[in-house]
Amino acid sequence: MRPLDLQGHVFAPVIRMPEGYEVYDFTGGYDPGRELASPYGVGRYDEKRRGVYTTELFAGLRDIHVGVDLAAPVGEAVHAFFDGTVHRFGNNPSAGDYGYTLITEHQLGGRPVWALHGHLSARSIEGRFEGQRVSRGEVIAWVGDRHENGGWNPHLHFQLSLVRPEVADLPGAVSDADREAALAIYPDPRLVLGPLY
Repeated sequence: MRPLDLQGHVFAPVIRMPEGYEVYDFTGGYDPGRELASPYGVGRYDEKRRGVYTTELFAGLRDIHVGVDLAAPVGEAVHAFFDGTVHRFGNNPSAGDYGYTLITEHQLGGRPVWALHGHLSARSIEGRFEGQRVSRGEVIAWVGDRHENGGWNPHLHFQLSLVRPEVADLPGAVSDADREAALAIYPDPRLVLGPLY
């Protein structure tokens, strides 16, 4: 699959991160009792997260993260990174899943690219319809709370896809066996998010 050509494109921040946010390291697992330095933080792409994905959804095998997590307070605005349209939206309510999810479609470098926004609030999909236009920088969603986001601390899972999603879902974590293929299909979100870490 040929790489994205993003020359000349200008992208908006998906979440406006303040100075001093944390860059998380989940390679050693997740400590729910750890005191956070900031309510804002970044979880890394292509990170093997042993012991983080413990629900049935991941079958004990899928632990390589193929998106970028942007931690932010509940209700934080999520912005469209570029002009596009609503492709799919819905609720993935299983424990450990995305909860409310919005996928947008964009034309970048002469090809379609899809962006998944997961762990949203329920109001993020109210009034949405497929084909609805979104503009770069427009507020398109809000960070959800645990009761609506799959049971996670408040954050946005942001993931790019070069393959058209048929439903409002993408695998946010993959197995070792699927890693190489997944990284080709789901490129590093920092291509549009910028150098967050």
